[in-house]
Amino acid sequence: KLDSIIYYERYVVIQPGILEDKVEENDLLTEDEYLELLGSIPKENQQLEDSDPDKFIAKMGAEAILDLLQRINLDKLANQLRHSASTETSQQRKNEALKRLQVVEAFRNSKHINKPEWMIMKVIPVIPPELRPLVPLDGGRFATSDLNDLYRRVIIRNNRLKRLIDIKAPEVILRNEKRMLQEAVDSLFDNSRKSSAIKTESNRPLKSLSDSLKGKQGRFRQNLLGKRVDYSARSVIVVGPELKMHECGLPKDMAAELYKPFIIRKLIERGIVKTVKSAKKIVDRKEPVVYDILEYVMKGHPVLLNRAPTLHRLGIQAFQPKLIEGKAVQLHPLACTAFNADFDGDQMAIHLPLGNEAILEAQLLMLSSHNILNPANGAPITIPSQDMVLGLYYITKIRPGAKGEGMIFYGEEEAIIAYNEGKVDIHALVKVVVDDVDEDGNPIRKMHETTVGRVITNECIPKEVGYINELLSKKSLRDIIGKVMKKCGIARTAQYLDDIKDLGYKMAFKGGLSFNLEDIIIPPEKEDLIREGYAQVDQIMENYNMGFITYNERYNQIIDTWTHINSKLSNILMKRLAEDDQGFNSVYMMLDSGARGSREQIRQLSGMRGLMAKPQK
Repeated sequence: KLDSIIYYERYVVIQPGILEDKVEENDLLTEDEYLELLGSIPKENQQLEDSDPDKFIAKMGAEAILDLLQRINLDKLANQLRHSASTETSQQRKNEALKRLQVVEAFRNSKHINKPEWMIMKVIPVIPPELRPLVPLDGGRFATSDLNDLYRRVIIRNNRLKRLIDIKAPEVILRNEKRMLQEAVDSLFDNSRKSSAIKTESNRPLKSLSDSLKGKQGRFRQNLLGKRVDYSARSVIVVGPELKMHECGLPKDMAAELYKPFIIRKLIERGIVKTVKSAKKIVDRKEPVVYDILEYVMKGHPVLLNRAPTLHRLGIQAFQPKLIEGKAVQLHPLACTAFNADFDGDQMAIHLPLGNEAILEAQLLMLSSHNILNPANGAPITIPSQDMVLGLYYITKIRPGAKGEGMIFYGEEEAIIAYNEGKVDIHALVKVVVDDVDEDGNPIRKMHETTVGRVITNECIPKEVGYINELLSKKSLRDIIGKVMKKCGIARTAQYLDDIKDLGYKMAFKGGLSFNLEDIIIPPEKEDLIREGYAQVDQIMENYNMGFITYNERYNQIIDTWTHINSKLSNILMKRLAEDDQGFNSVYMMLDSGARGSREQIRQLSGMRGLMAKPQK
């Protein structure tokens, strides 16, 4: 309806006047109906003032809408809408009334500061030229912004309309020109809304004002919510096993570029150079003095590391940079879980906080060693994985009958000395008097039946936690880290994590655990089980062919048979693996410690591939 008024297709009755019995306010009339009504009333009626209640007024175009909005009595309309919302039986009409009432109330609440007729624009704002630039191309031509074209069309049509009004052109021609002006203004504001969008020679719709605001590439999301920043870098990550929890390895060249302004300032302060220009040259030449200053500038000035996609707050963490050679950034292995990073070619972005407040926040709140817990569930997120777990599992495992089994030591030091002297094996079950805590948490000395490996791992554990005399796996490590966190706080936990990381790597290396073909044991029962499976399937097929069972029953029974055989074989296989080499089978240790692999994978390696999904049933 609104379009037909705006585009000069219909008249709208603004004031019925003496034709109250024939038409009502807001009625739409065609050209013929309007002329017929006009012919049925005296000529003098049209010469009356617009304010005269007897005058019949009907108009078309945006002027008609403006007149209608000026005549709205908001208080009266609000009462009418309230009445219809309370008495209306149809839910749809009730919702419509409430929606309109909301808008009316918004106007009324603004205490007449806003008027409804102001929704119709009489002048068009022109955006600054920087936002619609003319770009010179090679060859003396110019590329212009689409907005300039859209504004030009409005100006041309407006000037033509002005001239037509001046020469008193017929109403039909004026009306057509006004409609064209309206369309030009529409496409300036929103060219994508209409199907008849204005296009370039290459058939591309012109980009209007609303197109440059909305969407991902629009002004808000592209330029206001997300900005490109200086003082940032990006590189491939590699593992830094010797780093501390709060450190990251930053390549020298990258650091020199990131901290450039700080280095320049220090060069001038120390009187090495006089001007910024000469300082820049020294930095670009990478002179030795630059790296001395860089070491000084980097102290207490952390960098932020971010890995895309940043799915939770631990996707960005602060680290204290440490200068390294090469071009790849080194990342602490325990920070990988939080970033969901691995070292198969992942890249990370580095940002440098500049303001004092930003630096302080990065140090106090965002430092990696302060973000040990997962914000989603409060469980520790920095848990040793893979090699570290395997190393810790290996040295806390007991081997029956190992050298020195049954020996008794008066303290941890004596046990470790005996191990270093080769008198006792790291896996041998021995008795040692160690530091422990009683039920109330008071420190005591107590004899434990343990291994030298467990004594060594307990050296890393804070004394307040007590003596942990168990086989360390990924699951038990998570519990221990949680316990250390509760008892000793964040700083001590970070220290503990670094210690067990170093110990884990060292012991995994010493243990020499690797994946051997001999470790993949094929249980002797496998052939019998598979024969049994085939026999059962043959029996089921026979029953089906005889017509004793339906197709679906046959299908389900065969699947059940193989599922049963599969799980039976899995259990036998796991038992065999656990018994092999007194439980020191490499493949089994990787699985049991939680370092890598699952029962399913090992079943498929040593047992059978099992049921496979058929593309069609």
